[in-house]
Amino acid sequence: MRILPRRRPRPAPPAPEQTDTELRMSIFDHLNELRSRFTKAAIMLVIGFAIGMAISGPVLEFLKQPYGASQFVTLGPTDSVVAYFRVALLIGGIIAIPVITYQLLMFVLPGLTNRERRIFLMALPAIFLLFIVGVVFTWAVLIPPAIGFFDNFMPELFVAQWTADRYLGFVTALIFWMGVAFETPLIFFVLGILGIVEARTLIKNWRIAIVGAAVAAAIITPTVDPVNMFLVVGPLLALYLLSIILVVIARRIARLSGRTQTETL
Repeated sequence: MRILPRRRPRPAPPAPEQTDTELRMSIFDHLNELRSRFTKAAIMLVIGFAIGMAISGPVLEFLKQPYGASQFVTLGPTDSVVAYFRVALLIGGIIAIPVITYQLLMFVLPGLTNRERRIFLMALPAIFLLFIVGVVFTWAVLIPPAIGFFDNFMPELFVAQWTADRYLGFVTALIFWMGVAFETPLIFFVLGILGIVEARTLIKNWRIAIVGAAVAAAIITPTVDPVNMFLVVGPLLALYLLSIILVVIARRIARLSGRTQTETL
């Protein structure tokens, strides 16, 4: 019996280098995806804004409670219109925040599997709920002491007469951005399940978190007084600590899920 010599496998042909045209097409694909997701988020924001315009009147009456006067003070001819649309935009942002968050995450985290996409979709209602919790927390806990501090600051020298634009600008910015901040623990939890974030990384960067919280507080409340800075920095650092705990839990859930799938196979 004749034994034929074994043929050596032919080496795989080298992968063709990407041309400038292919690279440009890849960039254009990303830009098209960004445009598509931005358009969807903008459409939802417009829908929310339209709803906000319909209910801005009662919401303005509600926001006027800490103001301390029966009517808002306006100095310019357009101040009342700006205040009205500011509140309508705030309502629209609250309504559109689940869609905006989803579109942002889907663009930042491409190539997700169907299972990972389901995790994000399941988390969206909880993200919206946390946003509402942040709004309620800000209105009930942060705004009363902040308004009280500004109203009673050296009353023998200053008379507090805030215009509608300044007052509503401060209140709406604080409400919206603190609501966004309350979403971060759940977002970190989802990223922990996907294995994108580790708790040790968050713990290692605690100094950066403190600086970031201080910068965020300065942007949310553009004041120089330490009282309002602490009122914002405190909850932000507490949310960062909660994020670390949730990431630890998420990584354990991911490991247990991986073991269960391995045993099943």
